[in-house]
Amino acid sequence: MQKLKTVIIGASHAAAQLSVSLRQDGWGGEIIMIGDEPHLPYHRPPLSKTFLSGDKRIQDLLIRPATFYEKQQIQFIHGHVVSIDRERKILDLADGSRITYDKLALCTGARVRKLDIEGSDLKGVYYVRNAADIEAIQQHIQSAKHAVMIGGGYIGLETAASLRKQGIQVSLLETAPRILQRVTAPELSSFYTRIHKEQGVNIYTDISVERLVGSTQVQGVLCSDGKTIAADLVIVGIGVQPNSEFAQAAGIEVNNGIVIDAYGRTNDPDIVAAGDCTSHFNVHYQRQLRLESVPNANEQAKVAAATLCGKSKPYSALPWFWSDQYDIKLQIAGLNHGYDQLVIRGDLQNSNSFAAFYFKNKQLIAADCINRPLEFMLSKKIINDNIQIDPAQFADESIDLKQLTQ
Repeated sequence: MQKLKTVIIGASHAAAQLSVSLRQDGWGGEIIMIGDEPHLPYHRPPLSKTFLSGDKRIQDLLIRPATFYEKQQIQFIHGHVVSIDRERKILDLADGSRITYDKLALCTGARVRKLDIEGSDLKGVYYVRNAADIEAIQQHIQSAKHAVMIGGGYIGLETAASLRKQGIQVSLLETAPRILQRVTAPELSSFYTRIHKEQGVNIYTDISVERLVGSTQVQGVLCSDGKTIAADLVIVGIGVQPNSEFAQAAGIEVNNGIVIDAYGRTNDPDIVAAGDCTSHFNVHYQRQLRLESVPNANEQAKVAAATLCGKSKPYSALPWFWSDQYDIKLQIAGLNHGYDQLVIRGDLQNSNSFAAFYFKNKQLIAADCINRPLEFMLSKKIINDNIQIDPAQFADESIDLKQLTQ
């Protein structure tokens, strides 16, 4: 019997996990991974943290060493896929080469949203998405004195923290009335505003950028209120968009990402997808979601690999995330969209250790846990198992939450 070939487009977290899971699930045929960066798959979250701060090198970030892929007979090709011929099962690459496949996995991730304003092409303007971006920023940091961070989401805040660690003055700009507005409660936004201001970050909210000032090198940022903030380094973190255009051009269903079912399948029976590039119906929240999350990418990859190997393993993982800033570790269980009650456990005003629980109709749907790993783990269990607990009990630290989940 002829062995089949699986080609994985992308060298992301999802791609790395999918290749490993294929072998673990018994795939005996060829596995080829095509990545448009020269590196083997590496951990992305540290880019805005320990990699930017210089504490880690690219070799330290590799998900698995080259020897692992060699031993597992997983071939890595540095290239960029430009089109998919589904009828003939052929991939066209940017260098003119072609690769055939029997099964195809799309793990193309997402790309940064670019600024579309005057001056956005000046030297000294950077984005945070891959190792090359950070290496370029690191070179610039050596002579930089004042950075402006455009975007007050987690990437923006993590980057600001890393820059402050290196002694760079930082001003952070956010168009919304508060930082983290799209992802967390006002109370958490206030907490992070306090933390960053204590570390010397200047935070400006409810403000937009009109243009970047400079001739060849960026020298400042002109804001909507007429103020110009001096800057010799500008970093932009205003979100990402899924890399799904070439899939759509091939007739694969796309709706804010490549649409997959509970088994990682697209509308082509020989093509699966996983990670930030996908959109799926989430059983926990009963709506279509596109998640930007390493845990989600890994879980979807395991499901997709099982599907390619003829096994049935539906995706049912609860979304979770994390963020490291200064000495503060935030762990997030679930999604807080539509919450109608917030309960705080611990001292939010004066400490760096507490948990914020989000309820909807008295049922826990999400939790933001600041230096509280136990509450994070218990929250995942409570949400996953749909355990009913009176919200008031979450606020009372004399009550052992672990006992309530048993």
